[in-house]
Amino acid sequence: MSNLSIIIPTLNEATTLKRTLNQLTLLNPPVKEIIVVDGGSHDSTTKVAENCFQYFPDEIEVKLINCERSGRSIQMNHGVSFATGDTICFLHADTYLPDDVVAVIEQSLSDKRVIAGGFISLMTGLQTTRWGISLHNYLKTYYAPLLFKPHLFFQGLRLLFGDQAIFCRRAEFLAVGGFDETLPIMEEGDLCLKLCKKGQIRLVNRIVTSSDRRVAHWGAWKATAIYLYIGMLWGIGVDANYLKKFYEDIR
Repeated sequence: MSNLSIIIPTLNEATTLKRTLNQLTLLNPPVKEIIVVDGGSHDSTTKVAENCFQYFPDEIEVKLINCERSGRSIQMNHGVSFATGDTICFLHADTYLPDDVVAVIEQSLSDKRVIAGGFISLMTGLQTTRWGISLHNYLKTYYAPLLFKPHLFFQGLRLLFGDQAIFCRRAEFLAVGGFDETLPIMEEGDLCLKLCKKGQIRLVNRIVTSSDRRVAHWGAWKATAIYLYIGMLWGIGVDANYLKKFYEDIR
């Protein structure tokens, strides 16, 4: 049995959560537990979770936690407070992991120099693969820290985002204070900055797939422009609360 806890923050994710949870039943070896942390959904998200949980084998603990406040940082921290695994992985409700993710994470963290990691995210739709944007997001993992924090880049900083299924040891996550709950976006980037002071952050050479719903809504050019704009401004220190107005919620 693995010692990995997967934490999924949700808010009105009924259309995507079922596929994500069904895919998690196929993991081999299985995870220790799956924790869905709902931030007050107005759709059938919690019902979808409860219905899917009955199909998980008994050895996998499943928990549906209601969080009084919404916000990914808040919900993910809340999920960690219920986690019992030594290792945690933060998973978006529209992101799908490889079936051997447990072994991949365990192997990555077996190197004690590595404090955290994430995957290469491939953005896809029903009949579309966003190759260009996915490539840019991959390169951004490297060029953003090299551009804005070069001294940390050479110490092992890689800038990871939520759709890259970030994983780390629970004790080290707690030691740096977890996610900053005052940040409405870029909370993963902030976490990477804190974690890299204690070890290397590794981009694993494996793919996770994520929904392209935001790009489909905005259009590829607008999405690329917004990603670049937010990233550049955050890199020079602009408050994430200001940047949030450019990053609307898409469901």
